Amino acid sequence: MQIVKTVIWVLLLVALLLFSLANWDPTVTVRIWDGIVVDTKIPAIVIVSFLIGFVPMWLFYRGTRWRLQRKVASLENAARTAAVTPVAHGGALDADRDGIPDRADPHPLTPDGTVTTPTRTDRDGDGVPDAVEADPPATSGATTGPGTYRAPGA
Repeated sequence: MQIVKTVIWVLLLVALLLFSLANWDPTVTVRIWDGIVVDTKIPAIVIVSFLIGFVPMWLFYRGTRWRLQRKVASLENAARTAAVTPVAHGGALDADRDGIPDRADPHPLTPDGTVTTPTRTDRDGDGVPDAVEADPPATSGATTGPGTYRAPGA
């Protein structure tokens, strides 16, 4: 892209040079105000007009580019810092520190995931409380078949 910009600037300068050479002889009288009159050449008028239009726009462009480059650098720095900085979780997110967030932890206050209440015992150790298992483990003398529901505390 840089080569295209360079070619355009060279063509613009060549065109300005050719125009200046072709129109150097005639002198033009420019009346700025009542008391101010300037005798000048046409190429000088063209160059001054070009600079009057070009310089403010170029300064605006450079200022905008500088501001945006600073903003991008600031955002990149913030992203780099955020990627390196570890995220500290508060104690309320995982109260028992078992690695399972409290929202997903069925027992947020027991670190090993075991259930300590008598209605939530898990005698077969499969992680599902006996009260909600479809086939709870048999107790002394009680017979249960597959698919039998056992009420809590029974």
